[in-house]
Amino acid sequence: MKTLATSLSARHRFAVAMRLQRLANQMSQEDLAELSGLHRTYIGSVERGERNISVDNMERIAVALGVDIADLLLASPQKPILHHHDSTG
Repeated sequence: MKTLATSLSARHRFAVAMRLQRLANQMSQEDLAELSGLHRTYIGSVERGERNISVDNMERIAVALGVDIADLLLASPQKPILHHHDSTG
């Protein structure tokens, strides 16, 4: 039996995890756009799973959210990633 996490495409898993993490960080789409250097409408379309997002832009979003890119691909859609990576090492 497939779970929600395994039945979603990688694009949609990323979209769901990205949105949940953004909300957990109490960020608007505009905040995330500014921090990642991407346009607000692009962020919205990624969250809706409408974009075939590049790895480079996935990384920009992950960095802006304070998580590892892999966390956004492996995350369960039911809960956000609550830790933030410390950029100091």
